[in-house]
Amino acid sequence: MISVKAPGKLYIAGEYAVVESGTPAIIAAVDQYITATIQEANGSYGKIQSNQYSQSIQWNLVNDSIHLLNNDKSFDYVLSSLMVMDNYISEMNISKKIFNININSTLNSNDGKKYGLGSSAAVTVVIVKAINKFYKLNLSPLQIFKLSAIAHLNVQGNGSLGDVAASSFGGWISYSSFDKEWLKNSELSVSEIINTSWPDLFISPLTPPNDLKLLIGWTGTPASTHNLLDQVKKDSNVGTYTTFIESSKQCILKMIDGFKNQDIEVIKQQIRENRKIIKSLSNSTGVDIETDQLSSLCEIVESYNGAGKSSGAGGGDCGIAIVENNSSIDLIEDEWKRNDIIPLHLNIAEKE
Repeated sequence: MISVKAPGKLYIAGEYAVVESGTPAIIAAVDQYITATIQEANGSYGKIQSNQYSQSIQWNLVNDSIHLLNNDKSFDYVLSSLMVMDNYISEMNISKKIFNININSTLNSNDGKKYGLGSSAAVTVVIVKAINKFYKLNLSPLQIFKLSAIAHLNVQGNGSLGDVAASSFGGWISYSSFDKEWLKNSELSVSEIINTSWPDLFISPLTPPNDLKLLIGWTGTPASTHNLLDQVKKDSNVGTYTTFIESSKQCILKMIDGFKNQDIEVIKQQIRENRKIIKSLSNSTGVDIETDQLSSLCEIVESYNGAGKSSGAGGGDCGIAIVENNSSIDLIEDEWKRNDIIPLHLNIAEKE
């Protein structure tokens, strides 16, 4: 039996703007994982099951291609990954086997609520990783990202795919999205496209200052990234949106320099700036990105000389804070709790 895992993620800065190709964001992979075990099946059909769902998917091979014996929308990202990998294996002329996959997630709360750690991205990546190990394909993290990005876009149709990058690479990364129209219109095969350069794509590891501490607060309210992205796009006028993109880009480039120079004050300053930029987007579109709870999270952190902001699409889910190791972390978290914000004690996932 082979076991693999893919971490969840938290956006640190650059949300919304990063959906535009070539516009950077900073993302951290966290040590909450989706794990998958994979092994060759004994019979003539394979089974895919998850601890999150009572239903399972059964499949077999018909004319050397995967044929689903049943379907369930809950498994959309899993099945999309399965199909992309099936196409890749066909192109590589590898003899196919029937296998079982069992998926287990710790990206949700005990009562099933999403933390906003990128579960759809992580499950997409973990299936690609599992099949990679099963067939001994020796794919690189970049190739795993590209296969997972194709599978994820086939389901969601929008987004930056930064969460897919974080799950594929681990650690802290700076990320710029690729030209999705180029990918959509490409006539390259799967095996060709994962070995070619993608326009505007940039993924690079970052090393935080030694005294930097990332705090995470969960509001207890799930939010839909897909819906919020669509709403912002729909309600933005061209001039305001263009200004937002450029302002975010300059902010994140300065923050990346802060990481390169190990300067926590620059990083905190740009976290504050990015919060202002995102709030201006919220005000111009009427989309509630920084909720009252997220505002409380940030203001509490600021009172202890930290820097906080919403994470990801906002509207609920998590907020993040950058503080120094010697700052009053316990006092911050105690105040969060009094404001119904739950501290999540997560660490940064290891780099791949």
